[in-house]
Amino acid sequence: MPVKLIKSASLQFNHRGGPPGHGEVARAVSTDISRSMAAGVARFDQCSIAWTVLYDEIVYVVSGIFRLKTPEGVFEGKAGDVLWIPNGTELEYQGDNAEIFYAVYPGNWKELLEQ
Repeated sequence: MPVKLIKSASLQFNHRGGPPGHGEVARAVSTDISRSMAAGVARFDQCSIAWTVLYDEIVYVVSGIFRLKTPEGVFEGKAGDVLWIPNGTELEYQGDNAEIFYAVYPGNWKELLEQ
């Protein structure tokens, strides 16, 4: 498959948390582009979204303050910081006016779980 440019204007954000606050996610790379990886942009402001990751995830903090609450503690990242989140981690995504870029592997984790 050739290189693909995903313009920021084409990202469609979907509500994922709140109220209180607001959380939203826009997938940029999904299984229609790659079977091995997925990636996107998310925003978190004064909300808390609980989840157990079913994949390995890397988060790059673009702006604001991003917090990841885990049983091991709270990890707080600011612009330019990177977090590594291993498969199976129980967490809560939180933030103060935070925007992040995330990448996950495998990108087709939902399909793999259904097999």
